[in-house]
Amino acid sequence: MAGSAAIDERGDELLALYDRALPQVYGYLVARCGDEALAEDLTAEAFLAAVDGIKRNAIPNLTIAWLVGVARHKLVDHWRRREREDRKLALVQAETPDAEEVSWDERLDAARAHDVLESMGEHHRCALTLRYLDGLSVPEVAELMGRTVHATEALLVRARSAFRRTYEANEGGSDDA
Repeated sequence: MAGSAAIDERGDELLALYDRALPQVYGYLVARCGDEALAEDLTAEAFLAAVDGIKRNAIPNLTIAWLVGVARHKLVDHWRRREREDRKLALVQAETPDAEEVSWDERLDAARAHDVLESMGEHHRCALTLRYLDGLSVPEVAELMGRTVHATEALLVRARSAFRRTYEANEGGSDDA
């Protein structure tokens, strides 16, 4: 019963915070995605994550800043899902009869680039995806990753270098084996 009382208390804490947090969480999201309906959906997801965290007793300090951080992660997750969907649509479009005009080398290079990106560490993959696939500016990437702009620029330099090394190392394919 003590656990249930603690959950109820944290739930009351979230309800008390809700009115103050809602405009800030929604404002954070709508400013970054520019789509009011999407911002509403992601705001709801962020608050649902807070409720879930309360039920699991996994929230050390329930604050507006914590909720905005959850919202940031929900937005990044949305962009990742959208990018995966866009890649799938591009593959479907590439399989149309008009795609026969595209050489196999171009298709294989795109596939290899995708494989290289997937093989990279999470920070490098996230930074490169947000910057070059999602088209975000370096300050936007920095904010989403919770880093300074300078640290993000350095991360992008290292990530591009690692990508280039791996891509060029795989250029020979199985001939090197």
